[in-house]
Amino acid sequence: MSVSRRKFIGAGVAGAAAVTLGRTARAEAALMGSLDFRTLRNRTLRPVVVASANGIRGVAKAYEMISTGNADTLDAILAGVNIQELDPEDQSVGLGGLPNEDGVVQLDASCMHGPTKRAGAVAALEGIATASLVARAVMEHTDHILLVGAGAKRFALERGFKEQNLLTEKSRQDWLKWKSCLASNGGHVDPADPLAAKFTTGTIHMSAVNSAGEISSVTTTSGLSWKLSGRVGDSAIPGAGQYCDNTVGAAGSTGLGEANIKVAGAFLIVELMRNGASPEEACLRATERAVAMTEKRRLDSNGRPLFDLSFYALSKDGRFGSASAYPGFKFAVADASGGRLVDAASLYKSSERPKIPPVSCRRS
Repeated sequence: MSVSRRKFIGAGVAGAAAVTLGRTARAEAALMGSLDFRTLRNRTLRPVVVASANGIRGVAKAYEMISTGNADTLDAILAGVNIQELDPEDQSVGLGGLPNEDGVVQLDASCMHGPTKRAGAVAALEGIATASLVARAVMEHTDHILLVGAGAKRFALERGFKEQNLLTEKSRQDWLKWKSCLASNGGHVDPADPLAAKFTTGTIHMSAVNSAGEISSVTTTSGLSWKLSGRVGDSAIPGAGQYCDNTVGAAGSTGLGEANIKVAGAFLIVELMRNGASPEEACLRATERAVAMTEKRRLDSNGRPLFDLSFYALSKDGRFGSASAYPGFKFAVADASGGRLVDAASLYKSSERPKIPPVSCRRS
């Protein structure tokens, strides 16, 4: 059958247009993921707050603030994490946090405010318990995102924050125990030694969305216990320890920051949700990616991580999820059903969990 040149060109143009339109539609669908944001604008969204398990008191406070007091989501979650930052019994963050190898408590924190697309962070901050509030001050009163060390402390004092000794007697005794253990083992900690001191990578992360779909996130920590002076983990890095995109959702992490920084875990989770993954699925895929990017010395003979790392995620429509490598972890949620702890998903079964030793602050 003969086809005229005009008809052939016309058919080609039409076909190309169809392909182009198809690609455009597919790209838009991928960008929007499973959330139809145009539909979301026409329906009431549900306020939700999620956090690491140590934020169980904080999520209740934050939820109350955004659901009954119409508080800004960032104000609410900062009030939530402040509970742990000011609790001397919580040795993973703020006042009473476990110190570095020199016996000095150094704090990291970062936050993001979805509606204004702004972020602020501090790292290796000394003498100021509420590092999360200093991070917000950096966001609100400077054109920077991250201040560190002595400069971060000077800025905080200039903004009216009060300096105090963050090393409680309880944490000082734990540090002395660690030093004793280190000395008795030639500079190395043997986890089987009865003198072996506690070890923590603990942190608190919290994210929230209100009924208007406004999202914020924050992560704050005293970091890896017995770390080298000046060590900064993922908590101070927007995109790693926490990330927020007001059109999609928010995510954050707790655990070994070195494993998360390399995959920009919080950013990765939000992008996975943008492309259709549920919060839980996105957390699992980020965990899988973090393991895949881990060097051999931090893996067991079966390629499983010899550390803990947990992710938390919240979508704009109020869905939430969490995941870690191993089972047994919980995370905190507060919504219309109240505040509660929920089981996180995991990559591996409990029978596969290896014995996780303390992470040495120095490499031999």
